[in-house]
Amino acid sequence: MNKRNHQYRITVTHLESAKESAPIQPELQIDIENHDDIFAVIEKIQQKQLFDDPQQATEFGLGLKLFSEVLLKNRKHPLFDEFYPAFGDFMKKLKSQ
Repeated sequence: MNKRNHQYRITVTHLESAKESAPIQPELQIDIENHDDIFAVIEKIQQKQLFDDPQQATEFGLGLKLFSEVLLKNRKHPLFDEFYPAFGDFMKKLKSQ
């Protein structure tokens, strides 16, 4: 991992299945790096009050930073050909609100 980036450990614990017969999945834990302070990003999104539910601001901020870091590292991947320019526009719009 690059020491110039923030280092995080993310743990996902499956608490309940949508179907009673479905098994609870084992815990997932990954170590990641991100060029941004994820906690600061989440705080900014919460302050903007974009969503009625404050928890959704946290979910959005975390998901956005996880996704955008992968996107940046793989911006030349054919999967992102059409999406990458639109994502830039989206980020400008988000930051302007």
